[in-house]
Order: sequence, then structure tokens, then C-alpha cells
Amino acid sequence: MERAPRSESFTQRVAAFIVDKRKIFFLLYLFAAVFCVIAMGWTKVENDVTSYLPEETETRQGIVAMNDNFESFGTARIMVSNVTYDTAKELGDSIAEVPGVVMVTFDNTEEHYKDAAALYDVNFAGSGTDEETLAAMETIRGMLKGHDASVDTTIGHDDIAMLRDEMAVILVVAVIIILGVLTLTSRSYAEIPVLLITFGAAALLNMGTNFIFKKISFISDSVAVVLQLALAIDYAIILCHRFSDEHETKSARDAAVDALAKAIPEISASSLTTVGGLVALGFMEFGIGLDMSVVLIKAILMSLLSVFTLMPGLLVLFCPLIDKTMHRKLLPDITPLGKFAVKTRRVVPPVFAVVLVAAFILSSACPYCYSFTDLKTAKMSERQEAYFKITETFGTSNMAAILVPVGDYDAEQAILEELESRDEVKGTMGLATIEAMEGYRLADALTPRELSELIGLDYELVQFLYSAYAAEQSQFGEILSGVENYRVPLFDMFIFLKDQMDSFNISLDGALGGDTAGMGDMTGMLDQLETAQKQMKSEHYSRMVVYLNLPEESEETFAFLDEMRSIIGKYYEDDYYVVGNSTSSRDLAASFVKDNLLISLLSAFFVILVLLFTFRSVGMPILLIVVIQGAIWINFSVPTLTGVPLYFLGYLIVNAIQMGANIDYAIVISNHYQEKKKEMPHKQAIVEALNAAFPTVFTSGTMMASAGILIGQMSAQPVISIMGSCIGRGTIISIILVLTVLPAILVLGDSIIERTKFRIKGPSVPRVREETGTMRVHGHVRGYISGMVDADIDGIVRGELKATISTDGEVEKESGGKPDETEN
Repeated sequence: MERAPRSESFTQRVAAFIVDKRKIFFLLYLFAAVFCVIAMGWTKVENDVTSYLPEETETRQGIVAMNDNFESFGTARIMVSNVTYDTAKELGDSIAEVPGVVMVTFDNTEEHYKDAAALYDVNFAGSGTDEETLAAMETIRGMLKGHDASVDTTIGHDDIAMLRDEMAVILVVAVIIILGVLTLTSRSYAEIPVLLITFGAAALLNMGTNFIFKKISFISDSVAVVLQLALAIDYAIILCHRFSDEHETKSARDAAVDALAKAIPEISASSLTTVGGLVALGFMEFGIGLDMSVVLIKAILMSLLSVFTLMPGLLVLFCPLIDKTMHRKLLPDITPLGKFAVKTRRVVPPVFAVVLVAAFILSSACPYCYSFTDLKTAKMSERQEAYFKITETFGTSNMAAILVPVGDYDAEQAILEELESRDEVKGTMGLATIEAMEGYRLADALTPRELSELIGLDYELVQFLYSAYAAEQSQFGEILSGVENYRVPLFDMFIFLKDQMDSFNISLDGALGGDTAGMGDMTGMLDQLETAQKQMKSEHYSRMVVYLNLPEESEETFAFLDEMRSIIGKYYEDDYYVVGNSTSSRDLAASFVKDNLLISLLSAFFVILVLLFTFRSVGMPILLIVVIQGAIWINFSVPTLTGVPLYFLGYLIVNAIQMGANIDYAIVISNHYQEKKKEMPHKQAIVEALNAAFPTVFTSGTMMASAGILIGQMSAQPVISIMGSCIGRGTIISIILVLTVLPAILVLGDSIIERTKFRIKGPSVPRVREETGTMRVHGHVRGYISGMVDADIDGIVRGELKATISTDGEVEKESGGKPDETEN
């Protein structure tokens, strides 16, 4: 019998267009690749996590105020071990003489010399990126050769470049692992280059289009490629397997068209759970969540685009080679695991329920931290190793900066003196308390006569200087009444004198009685005061520094921050800030409480919503969510059991990703189980479902786990490393649970799944079905079965079918015992 031309659906027409125009798509991707390579340099990478804090937080406002009003100069903490004090003193003096170094703090106290180790606090004249500062740091490193030295500084360190280098290495190793996994799970060796080209194009598209966000975090920039590979490779594998199935009876072109038409809805649905988890990140109060959400969601979309528009053409192009390199199945069946699930269906679920409760309790007690300064990683940079060596000998240094409105030195002095008297404070520094000379402080106000005698300047010149200062401050009354009793803070007058000398309005030549050495000392002092002004005083704010005897994160620390605010509040009503790692940790802790609950609820809600429409059963989503949520709780019980703090951001991000991505493993098994139940008893169906789903779960799970573990072990950046470790560990736990616990739960809860099924009523849109061979037909049929038929049928048809089937009906191919397609 001659086969009538088939009726094409919309997805088939789209698929045909993509396959037939594949050369045009190849050319478009070539142009896009060139553009993306260029555009990758347009994206700014933000390295400061606190910049993503909500704008209303004190830390964010204080950091903005400091950046707008003060210059940041390069600093370094250098420890030299196994050295005598005299030798350490000589080395300190040598460092102080290096051009570009303005001050070296070193003395014979335990804060700088302890257990034959010397600690130098080095301050530079420029910022950490200035050429002079970089050259000074290189000179110091050269001086330290031959000594047992540890250097803790950001000067000369490009953390973003280091991260990118790490991720490049991680990606290479990940690709090698993925090649091994794909070799085990592929049906032909030539499928592997198709998959790699498709992923490479998707990754390049994502990186090259990040410029549309103008700025992304270093976290998103560094892990997006690896996570994209782990999250999205499933889509390419699904299409690849569909193509192999279709190509058994069809040409390469027709197989690609039909495979793509069938894969588009399947892959799109699969991506929704992952996207749902990532969408939940975007609702975080902490802006880093939205940053990662949009970058990774875009990565998923770019992966879908590459799979749908590039990969079909590649499959046709590589088809001859795919046919030649077919190989036998390398991955074994896991029938024993399925049989074990059936036998233990009444034991495993109750045991899992107990584990679930214990994991919830342990994960609720997870020790979180909000600063990654003291977190050790499997791999550490030279700077991190130096930091921990210095900390082990001299302890931590917890500094807080106080910004107050400029102009009231008395209030500043009172604040610093009150803080200095507290046991929680190690020391303070501010213009109001710095001693200048002969018992005078920089904030002390002097008359012209007192200043003349103090620094040895001609009295008439000092009077002129005071008059000029009063005129600049618009205090003309002081000039009219005489400046003899006019008092000006010593610091302000010195800075004014420096400005007038630089403008050549005043010259001190001869004013010091020909004392050349005195002139040099005066010029040097004025230069140091100008540097101090850039760090301690601006047009709007004065900055004071408080060194605390408290850890960066503790209830006691957070409580003392409130006391500091109370002390400052005695003198200033508002417009003052307390900024430091401790205040940042406090603000992050406050936002974490809200974000944690929000992400947990939203990620579960989005996933449940997708599962409801996927399975059309209320019971199925609940069973799947319980398993994956259990994996999440077990994952975050580990920090509680080991006592190792978990960086809060790692928890939030991994919580969303693990729920959104790992639920796919459970969906794959459940889908196969639902299909197999139509052909065989549910106990046998779960065994066959595990065998059918294992290659997909193994492939996807191994890639995700490998990516996470590699990041955790090979990145020195604490946030990235912790996030990777949690993803890797969580994925392994999820795989174990979906292969051991979920099958038993599905068999035991089968009646719940069936009883809670529902149908979504909608307009009936039947389409023409064409099948040949033996098939089971259920539903209202109108068409030809070796003759015209218009009837409700429930039975076996042998022959050729060309008919419309009601939307609640189904046709299942009997040959081989595998349904070809099901319509509900």
C-alpha cells in the first residue's frame, strides 16, 4: 500500500527549516563566535561581594561614602620568621627606605616581634595598582630573598585573573572527565565531537553576551562555564539519543527533523526545573543572587539555542562518521538495584523518613559564616598561606572604620578616648588623637604666637598665614578684630600651609632662619600630613580607625558594634557609619535569614509547579521533592558533623541549584517508570525504568559532581571552592538517593500517584497519526485502518494506521515492547 504524505506539526516545520538551512546556521554561528570573542572583554567583573548588599545597609552606604571621599593606599603585612630582633630592626629600616614606602610600623612589642618572628605593617605612598607601589613591592620581595618571609598583600595580585586561570585548568580537566563519561554512555564515538562543539558554542555565546549586564560578579564570571557544562549537557544528549533512534529507519535529514521536533518540547520541559531553581535565586535580598540568576539562566537559554539550531545540522554533517564509529553498550544494567528496591520497598522509605528528620535537625544547626577571610581551602594561594602563617603567630587583626561629619575634633577625640577605654578595643587611630610635636596633638587649636614658637617660623609670617586662612574660611571678623587670639587646629593649619606652598603663595625660604635641615623636616612633615589627610579627612567626613580584640564574627562582636554606635550617637545624630568586615558580616547575616527561607520556598514552589504539569499528579511531585530535599538536608548536615563553617553564600546558591538541577534525575526515572507501567506490573516496571534511566542519570550526575569537586579542590577562592564542594557532594548524595530510595518510594507510593492524578481540560486538537506495524490503540479513532474507521477502540491493530486520535487517547507501538509515542 502506498504511504500517504504525512501531516506536519508546527514543531516539525520549524525543525525542517533548521535542518534544511543548516549551512546558514553554521555561518551565523561562525560570525557569532568571532563577535563573542571580541565582546568578552566588554564585561566588567566585580570582585567586591559587599557591593551587592542592599543599598539601605550601613555597610553598603559606608563603603560608598569611603570610596567617594577617601583614597585607598597600598598596604602589606610582612612576617619574617627565625630572625633576631636586631636583624629584624635593620631589615625594617631598609624597607622604610624603599622609594614608594611612606611608613613601616615595627617595634619590640608582642604585636610586632614574637617567638623570633618579626611582623612589619608597611604603608605605601600610592594605591595598590600604582606603578611606584608595584615597583616598591617588587623591591621589598627582592630584599626578603634568603629570609623565611610571608607576605600578605593585594599589591601585585589580580584575583580575577587568577580565578580565570584556575577555571581554564578546571575546564580542561572537566572536559577530559566528560570525554570519558560520554565514551561510556554514547552509542557512537563520533557523537562526542558533536556534543563538544555544541557545548563550546553555547559557552562562547554566554560569555560573549554577558556585556549586556554591564557588570557581573567574579562568582558568576568564574563558575558559569563549568556549571553551564554540567547543567546543560543533558539537552544535547537527549537530542543525540533521539537522533540515533530515528536514524535506525530514516535518512540523516529526516532523522534530524523528527528527532528535533520530538526533542524541543521534551528538552524545554526538562530545562524548566533548572530555570525555576535559578529564578528563585533572583529574589534574594542580597544582589549576588540576581547576578548569578540572570547569568546562569542566560547560559541555559544559550545552551537550548545551540542544541536546537546548531546541533541538528552537526548531526547530519557527522552522520556518516557516526554510522562508522558505532560501538556496543559499555554501561552495564543495574537490574540488581531495581530488584533490591522492590524487595525493600517497605523498609527503605521508613528508614529514609528517620534519616530525613535527623538531616533536617543537623542542617538547621549548620555553622554559617559570613566572611571568607579565615576559611581554608584545599588549594591555597601564596597570599592565603602567608595570611594563615601570620595569623597563627600574631593572631587576627579586626579593624573597623568610623566615618563622622567633618569639623568637630573635640567630638572625635571624645569618641576615641571612650572606645580606647573598653576592653574590646585594642587601639584607635584618628587625627584628633595623633600626637604632632612637643605634646601637641594634630587636633589641638593654636594661636599664631603658639604656632610660631612651636615650629620656629617668623611671627609676622604666621600672622599673615592665619589671616589668609581666615579669609579662605570667610571668617572676616577674625581679621578685623586681629588674629592674635585666633585659634586654628594644628592639622588644618599645616594642610593650609602646604597648599599655599604648593601654589607658591607662601615661601618658607629664610623663614626658618637659614636652617636647611629644619626646612627639610618641615617639608617632609607636611608631605606626611597631606598623605594622612587623604586617608583620614575629606571635605565631608573624618575617618577614624578602631582595632578590636574580637573575632570578625561572633554575637559579642555584633553586640559591641551596637555599643559603638551608641557611643558615636552621643555626639552625632545621623550621617555617620561604622564599616568593616564585622559590620559586613552582620549585614549579610541579617539578609541571610530572609534569603534562606525565600529561596527554599520559591525553588520548591517552581519545581512543584513544573512537576504538577509534567506528571499531572499531586502525589508524584511531593514524592520527588521529598527525595531531593532530603539530599539537600543531608548535604548541609556535613558542616554540622565536621564542625567546619559553611560560607552562607555557598548554601544559598547550592540550595537553589541542587533543587533545580538534581530533580531532573528523579524526573527521568519517574518518566520511565510511568511509561513501563503501561506495559508491565509496577514492580517489574521499576526495574526496567532504572535500567533505562541509569545512562542519563550517570552521565548528567557524573558531569555535575565532577565539575563541583574539581572546583572545590582546584580553586583557591574560598567562595568558589566552597560552592563547588557543596555542589559536588550534593549531586553525589542526590544520585545515591534517586537510585536507591526513590525507586522504593515510587513502588510503595504507586497507589498515591494514581489516586491523585488529574486531567487538564482544554480544547481538543486531534492530529493525524501515521503508524505501521503492531500497535495498541486506545481512544476515539477517525480515519483509515486498511479501511475507514470512526469508532472508540481499545485493542490491538495490525496493519497501517492513518487517523486522528482524541487528545485523551494513545497509540503505543507493540514491536519491541517499547511505545513509540504517547499522547495524553
